[in-house]
Amino acid sequence: MKRENLKPIYFSLALLFLVINIGVFGFMLIEHYNLTEAFFMTIITLATVGFNEVRPLSPHGMWFTSILIIFSIGIFAVTVTTVTRYIVEGVFGNYYKLNKVKSKIEKLKGHVIVCGYGRNGKQAVNELLTRNEPMVIIEKNEEILEGLQNESQLLFIKGDATNDEILHAANIENAKSLLTTLPVDADNLYVVLSAREINSKLQIISRASHDGSDKKLRWAGADNVIMPDKIGGQRMAKLVSQPDVVEFMEYVMMQSTNDVTIEEISFEKYDRHFEGMTIEKLHRLCSHTGINILGLRLGLDQSFCINPRPETFLHSNDKLFVLGTLSQVSQFIKMLEDL
Repeated sequence: MKRENLKPIYFSLALLFLVINIGVFGFMLIEHYNLTEAFFMTIITLATVGFNEVRPLSPHGMWFTSILIIFSIGIFAVTVTTVTRYIVEGVFGNYYKLNKVKSKIEKLKGHVIVCGYGRNGKQAVNELLTRNEPMVIIEKNEEILEGLQNESQLLFIKGDATNDEILHAANIENAKSLLTTLPVDADNLYVVLSAREINSKLQIISRASHDGSDKKLRWAGADNVIMPDKIGGQRMAKLVSQPDVVEFMEYVMMQSTNDVTIEEISFEKYDRHFEGMTIEKLHRLCSHTGINILGLRLGLDQSFCINPRPETFLHSNDKLFVLGTLSQVSQFIKMLEDL
């Protein structure tokens, strides 16, 4: 909740505080009450509870009390109504919840920022959840935000992702990746430009809808650009000629399953073990894990090597792509760490 939404309650409480001060000083000045007596008289006058006066009032005191009742009864009623409404409607609860979310976001490191929780954004979030990736969602649509408030495991920020302040609120400085899935290419372009300027090391993946937008997004700083319509059309065409291949690849890559996964493993952590090692030797070391080596991304020129030959040498800046179950991949990674 923004601070502006609390203005009615701040205003009514300020008026009530003003009236109480006027009453206290008025009784002290006119009736010569001490501070305790003046405060007590002011409160019973505002609340109209009907207690007796501390001492009989003088004519001036009666006039002052009458005027105080006329002006204060409405203010007191409005204040009670406003506070009650905020409590009953859960405004204070939501305010506390959003501040708790803000505190969690500020502590995040290495998280993913998802801009837009539409069809593409929601699918991306679901996939990230299966991989236990910490993330922050940025969304400005009120209806979508109402649904997000019921998802306790999701951290979100209400706002426009094209606004730098919102990106800072999502702790973009400490994020590792940003996905912008906004429906308008111009908005995605603006997000990419802003994000790249704020965090030069950030991995940025953007959605694009129109031909030609992908080049502009890459020029702006996007590492990868996804065109859902183009991918969908290619998939439909492939289903005509190679339906089983497409379904197999979709099963491996797209389905949320514990049966099989393709994992990317960087050798940077293990350079002292794998610098100069061959694929054949690595395969012998990991044969008991049951994983299959699919390919390499060579660190030298970032090219791909599919189904590398046994005599292919590994280097510390290469990346390995393996196929296996989650348990097999975990066992393989543990083997790398134990070497």
